Amino acid sequence: MNHPAIAPHNIAVITGAADGIGLAAAHRLAGLGMVVVLVDRDADKLSAARDAVGGNAVAIATDVSDRDAVNALATHVSQNVGPVSVLMNNAGTGRGGNAYSNPEGWDRVIGTNLMGVVYGVQAFVPAMVAGHAPGLVINTGSKQGITQPPGDTAYNVSKSGVKALTEGLAHSLREETQGRVSAHLLVPGFTYTGMMKAHFTTKPDGAWAPEEVVDVMMAGLSRSDFYLWCLDNETTREVDNARVLWNAGDITENRPALSRWHPDYKQAFSDFIPKG
Repeated sequence: MNHPAIAPHNIAVITGAADGIGLAAAHRLAGLGMVVVLVDRDADKLSAARDAVGGNAVAIATDVSDRDAVNALATHVSQNVGPVSVLMNNAGTGRGGNAYSNPEGWDRVIGTNLMGVVYGVQAFVPAMVAGHAPGLVINTGSKQGITQPPGDTAYNVSKSGVKALTEGLAHSLREETQGRVSAHLLVPGFTYTGMMKAHFTTKPDGAWAPEEVVDVMMAGLSRSDFYLWCLDNETTREVDNARVLWNAGDITENRPALSRWHPDYKQAFSDFIPKG
């Protein structure tokens, strides 16, 4: 059974919808009879995505890192399309850099990945709360926002923020709407999206296709799961669970930050991870 907000003729707004997970979600929801508003800042790719989705798809070019632009998007949708039942804050970017470099990259990554979600929530969710119909918010996070692998610290920070934001949002919506409007965190693994295409010309064997992520998303929503946890072709759920627990153990055991990658803890971490 689908989430009650996912129903024919209801309206879904999806950001980052010109490619990857957003486009796969647009195809899925349009196939279920929804009116899908595709949002992306790349107008040409967005137009092609709208044509590919077909049906009642609407394309609106918007930079989600611009609060005024997101507010204008919400006003336009309300006045010209109708009340929104599903909001999927999915737009994302990477390559922000480490903690002490690339300030322009940090602005771009935080502006899109975190503030774009904040702006989407603040522009669309109040009307969902004020209404009487079922509502659904899906924010796209990342395992990197939970296990914090070194490399792109800006990306990790942005996705950590999305996790905290969505957890708080879910609580507020539960208190205010008693579950009529719900929020969920989509947690993809290694997925072949537009971001990955900059590094891989074809899908690596270890990566999932975006459609597989949407399969998990839909199944989790049908169970009312909050964490829509995805796998890939490299890592099992048991290994994912162990990585999450180890990361939390850095605090409870007073280990060095990111001890999973610390040479003094290499063997202990290896012993902790399930084998086989």
